[in-house]
Amino acid sequence: MTGYNGTSPGPTYVIPRGTESIIRYLNNGEVSAAVHLHGSYTYSVWDGWASDEMAVGQWKDCYYPNSETARSIWYHDHADGHTASDAYYGQAGVYLITDSAEDALGLPAGAYDVPLALTDHSYQANGDLASPNGNPINFFGDVLSVNGQPWPYMSVEPRKYRFRVFDMSLSRAYDLFFADPSGNWITFQVIASDSGLFGSPVTSNDLVIAMGERYEVVIDFSMYAGKNITLGNNMQQAQIQELANTNKVMQFNVGSTVSDNSNNGAVPSTLNGNIQWPAQRTTVDHTFNFQMGGESTWTINGVDFSDVNNRILARPTQGSVQLWELHHTGGPAVRPVHVHLVNMQVVSRTGGSRGVLPYEAAGLKDVVLLEPGETVRVLAFFGPANGVYMFHCHNLVHEDNTMMDAFNVTYLQELGYDSSIDFSDPMNPQFAPQAYNDAAYAPAALTSAVSSLANMGAYSAFDSMASAEAAYYATAGYNGDASTAPTTTTVAPSSSGYGFASSTATGASTAASAVATQGKGKPFSAPTTTSHSAANGPPRYTARPTSRPGSHGRRFEA
Repeated sequence: MTGYNGTSPGPTYVIPRGTESIIRYLNNGEVSAAVHLHGSYTYSVWDGWASDEMAVGQWKDCYYPNSETARSIWYHDHADGHTASDAYYGQAGVYLITDSAEDALGLPAGAYDVPLALTDHSYQANGDLASPNGNPINFFGDVLSVNGQPWPYMSVEPRKYRFRVFDMSLSRAYDLFFADPSGNWITFQVIASDSGLFGSPVTSNDLVIAMGERYEVVIDFSMYAGKNITLGNNMQQAQIQELANTNKVMQFNVGSTVSDNSNNGAVPSTLNGNIQWPAQRTTVDHTFNFQMGGESTWTINGVDFSDVNNRILARPTQGSVQLWELHHTGGPAVRPVHVHLVNMQVVSRTGGSRGVLPYEAAGLKDVVLLEPGETVRVLAFFGPANGVYMFHCHNLVHEDNTMMDAFNVTYLQELGYDSSIDFSDPMNPQFAPQAYNDAAYAPAALTSAVSSLANMGAYSAFDSMASAEAAYYATAGYNGDASTAPTTTTVAPSSSGYGFASSTATGASTAASAVATQGKGKPFSAPTTTSHSAANGPPRYTARPTSRPGSHGRRFEA
């Protein structure tokens, strides 16, 4: 296990909105590392560009704005060519942004607000983790874990709880449901997704969640005092002979008394009346085929991340809105698509077994799931910052095998927001990782480093920039970017692939009755929580033996 600060998941950061944070990451491991704060509109120099790697013994300060609305985001390794194995061995953690508007809603809080980080692993006979490497198609473990614990149980009170669900698995998507002792699925309310609270709660009795996605649910255990409720998985993977017990996730043992009735009322009918939906646009700006084949096994439009001359596939102007069309063009596995920097609106889904699910349409997202044969359209606001960012399949096995490319949010000169510091180049040497030395960790040096970054005022103009961008396009209009398609090798699209069909229309199945009888695992515990108003010290890596699959170097081109 190689975890941040030696734990898996790493420390949970709880940051009030508007409180900027600086985290120093020190690589004490045995392979290079990069850290991405997934879901933050961070400048690209601190976004975790895959080639902006810390060698063993190096550190890097990352400066985060935390100025968007309350949301559940997460941080994980993003090193070039070995993100999957690094995340699998523990380099991932929860990062929560809170705000006063959310606090005023009276949602379950404190001990009743619990992150659930889902992963799957395989173990060797001696109890060590088995390597996820060796298969460039997928990785499916036979042991499901929550917050690092296999098939745990959690003692809960007969009242409402808020669960923040994170799919941190490499290749496994889930269709989650809560089952009573008779196997009946329990209705709950979905209140938020990747980019924060919905306008209104969505009632459901199951939840499809793919790798990289987050959803938040409120469930009421008050009717189940003295009973055991099981969180099950109705997503059985069609492309493998599914492993035993992967239909079980964890169990909730409901007690008989409530110790605290605060924040235990009805979920408000209005949660967020000010979602910043992208401006509507019907012209497709870019079409991206997430395909098997091209320059390597997995590519986007035939281009892989190692093709530094062609990997920038879009150049949206700063502050613009674009409509992207995403295709699953065949080959095994589902493809959750993550676009860095942006909040996306899922506009349509065609060609598969389902349309846009109600809880997908209810809020903004930074990951959208593609099943075999599907085409999904998303609208996204590309700002307020300019810079070069990645987008990729969040099946991390596919990402490592180069199903990742980039887009360049080009500078809009008319805004007049010019800076003497270049935050747009993720390989800017001014912010490159530094070699460890004791002097850099002396208290005075840490204070100086924080002050130096804070004095740059990197994010001070973000709100005014966004307003100015909206005003500019309201009068000037937008006619798309100036990208030209690179000359690439492509393969013919094919809808014949292996994946799964969503179970959202099936109701309770035999899977529900099977998990209703599951035995107890180990007691559940939430990740260690760290409340931050400034940098509280560097997450550190502990060592693990490993080998690095490969690297594409540090070359960067816009």
